[in-house]
Amino acid sequence: MNVYDDGSSEVEIDQGDDVGVGRVVDPRGTTEEAQVEAALRPRRLADFPGQPRVREQLGLVLEAARRRGAPPDHVLLSGPPGLGKTTLAMIIAGELEQPIRITSGPAIQHAGDLAAVLSSLVEGEVLFLDEIHRMSRPAEEMLYLAMEDFRVDVIVGKGPGATAIPLELPPFTVVGATTRAGLLPAPLRDRFGFTGHLDFYATEDLVAILTRNAALLGIDADAHGIRQIASRSRGTPRIANRLLRRVRDWAQVHGSGHLDEGAARAALELFDVDELGLDRLDRAVLEALCTRFGGGPVGLSTLAVAVGEEPDTVETVAEPYLVREGYMIRTPRGRAASAAAWDHLGLTPPKDAVGLWSGSAGRTAADQDALPLEDEGRGVAGRFSS
Repeated sequence: MNVYDDGSSEVEIDQGDDVGVGRVVDPRGTTEEAQVEAALRPRRLADFPGQPRVREQLGLVLEAARRRGAPPDHVLLSGPPGLGKTTLAMIIAGELEQPIRITSGPAIQHAGDLAAVLSSLVEGEVLFLDEIHRMSRPAEEMLYLAMEDFRVDVIVGKGPGATAIPLELPPFTVVGATTRAGLLPAPLRDRFGFTGHLDFYATEDLVAILTRNAALLGIDADAHGIRQIASRSRGTPRIANRLLRRVRDWAQVHGSGHLDEGAARAALELFDVDELGLDRLDRAVLEALCTRFGGGPVGLSTLAVAVGEEPDTVETVAEPYLVREGYMIRTPRGRAASAAAWDHLGLTPPKDAVGLWSGSAGRTAADQDALPLEDEGRGVAGRFSS
């Protein structure tokens, strides 16, 4: 998206090879959800809630660049989805008073795709690369040179007669965002002058975000209703904003239009979000572990079949939050339910489950990572056959 001083903008959306890189579309053609998300994004670093350490560090980098009158170092933002990486990229462009061009790693599968984007940049422009770890290797190698020397080599011809023509680029700033920083090759990661890792938000920060956004959306909400939503949002602003809109819908249809604690509880119960932020899939996974497999350990594929989902869905959607909050344990032989999971479901764990927890507690995180996660197909019976 190119954002200009007069407030006008144009959006450049990359959706793959069949659409093309850098296609310009009218923002009025976006969905209502996308328009709402854009309206709720803060535009200045001072208005960005939470992440105090990253905000302070990034503010220093941007202010120093402004005083030098030069583009800042390239910026890499990492962290789980929904924590504000795209918002921070837009804030960087706003603080520098420069346009921003948005694309993504999956959309750049050939070096020519990247060359087309880089050759059209203007001096000082911000290039935001979302999911940068998913770029193709030829594009990554071209980006190395562009970030360091502000030039790209365009290959003309094929075979022995091919010629490399250097193309000089104006100074610009790359802002990369990734949910898996470990997948970035070291040469690319080292070319970023500033790396910021975004952590999950505290409930108080989410309360501040929801209070501001409720005012922007014209929602009549009180502090108790806002806090009820914030406490069930998994520390993620994107989830908090989505739940805010759903509770607003419930209050308008079934309530008086006022978003209070009662409306929040009723709406979140309707949408299967419990007091700890667990949704339908999370509880299904825990219930399967506890009631069908005796607490585990059980293989990922077996667990996925039990809840009627694909293994990738269980592993990428449900498991990270359950492990982070201590409801699930990843053992060498599979997934297992923790004491907190049994307690949350109101169930009594079997006696042999205590031995599983004490055995896992005796290993360090490095030991756990060094062992194979599981032997697929060995469920509860696997514990007694070895």
